[in-house]
Amino acid sequence: MKQQNTGRRTRIVEVARSERLTPTMQRVTLCGEDLADFPAGQESAHIKLLIPQENQSLTAFRDLVESKSKAVARRTYTVRHHRADTNELDVDFVVHDGGGPACSWALAAGPGDFIGVAGPGPKKKPVDNADWYLFGADMAAIPAAAAALEELPDDAVGHAVFEITCDDDIQPVDAPDGIQLHWLVHEDPHTSSEQQLEFFRSIDWPKGTPGIFVAGESGAVSGLRKYLTNERGLDKRAMYISAYWKIGLIEDQHQVQKQAEAA
Repeated sequence: MKQQNTGRRTRIVEVARSERLTPTMQRVTLCGEDLADFPAGQESAHIKLLIPQENQSLTAFRDLVESKSKAVARRTYTVRHHRADTNELDVDFVVHDGGGPACSWALAAGPGDFIGVAGPGPKKKPVDNADWYLFGADMAAIPAAAAALEELPDDAVGHAVFEITCDDDIQPVDAPDGIQLHWLVHEDPHTSSEQQLEFFRSIDWPKGTPGIFVAGESGAVSGLRKYLTNERGLDKRAMYISAYWKIGLIEDQHQVQKQAEAA
């Protein structure tokens, strides 16, 4: 019997714990009975976080969420880990001084604090049954890329290139042994980078069908998309390529721009 998907709803959950993974990434573990029906196997799927205002009461926040008020800030993040046995979700945040509402919330989050979680949406992954794999991701996309890498077949081969802000941003990724991990330092994420594009151009491309996963800053992703489709002749519908953010724009502005470009 097909299991009913009760997952795509809004939940209000609590913080179990929070830890700094690297200088630029904070992991917040969310918990609570509201996660009891969160669907299993959704690592790499996107979720919407509904962020409470500072000093807002749970009752006031719940009322706004239930009324679908636009006064609640929403930001898109990734399911990094899900432990159904303990009703826990790990969500990784890129953090820096002067960040937006999600960044500020993550930096201040402690046990017992609350937040809304809507979703999950579709999983982010390359095509199934590829002959080899090629991943490109910046700090914002590492959680989705890492989760997708960790679900590849044990015999998968290929490359994953991660663009980070310093060497200390390197983090554990449990990828198959045949996936070579490459870490490129780009100190200023407020300037677009072509390092991933240069890396893609430099490797020897094996024969067969590649499984492509590319995500991150809009300018870098655009260059990679053009290379893969125009120079490599790959079908964009057979790849996962997505701009998660754009320099100078908050998420809402970026989403409006993406929708306009798609139209």
